[in-house]
Amino acid sequence: MRKMREIRKILIANRGEIAVRVIRAARELGIKTVSMYSEADKDSMHRYLADEAYLLKGYEARETYLNIEKIISIAKKSGADAIHPGYGFLSQNPAFVRRVEEEGIIFIGPPARVHEFAGNKVGARKALHEKGFPVVPGSFEPLREAEEAVEVAEEIGYPVILKPVLGGGGVGMKICLDERDLLENFNLLQKLAISAFGSEEMYIEKYYEPVRHIEVQVLGDLKGNVIHLFERECSIQRRFQKIV
Repeated sequence: MRKMREIRKILIANRGEIAVRVIRAARELGIKTVSMYSEADKDSMHRYLADEAYLLKGYEARETYLNIEKIISIAKKSGADAIHPGYGFLSQNPAFVRRVEEEGIIFIGPPARVHEFAGNKVGARKALHEKGFPVVPGSFEPLREAEEAVEVAEEIGYPVILKPVLGGGGVGMKICLDERDLLENFNLLQKLAISAFGSEEMYIEKYYEPVRHIEVQVLGDLKGNVIHLFERECSIQRRFQKIV
């Protein structure tokens, strides 16, 4: 069983409200914090709340919050023991987690091998399907062209929901009622996926309604302790974001 090093300083690889929350939580634990900010975020609160702040040169997400090597460089320069990814951006990107691990930095979250399974939604769907678990009808390979999406949609039937393979937080998702709807939205959502998650890959699932969204929250640590936090009713949502 691995023994985790003590965390004295955390780099928050995110921005805005989530970064502020992590900074405040770390402060309560007596842990120093490092924030990073793009030129567009130079006046944001998370820059000033942290003990240290570093500029990510650029305005676009791919130049800043999605730039793996820039983030690794800041972590090493600041002497951060750990990186907290927040949500969105690179939080579920296996390549990012792998680079953090390669540099000997603690990633606050699941290891790369878990992200390679669960962070890639198509990979997770495929693995579960191959193990005999029921999954919603949809694509088992990443979609890069609108025509590929249309083929899958015709096979499973409309309505469908289009999602980024590396997506999260409800970003870049769209319910498509017919082929015209799908063709009009595919390229737009693909550009959004590149901007938000650094990948153009999309996938499709059959869209059902009315349905209930129920989750079981599971939490584990490096000491082998694993608990579940019972069921969570997540059906009340706004823009695919859970409200309750």
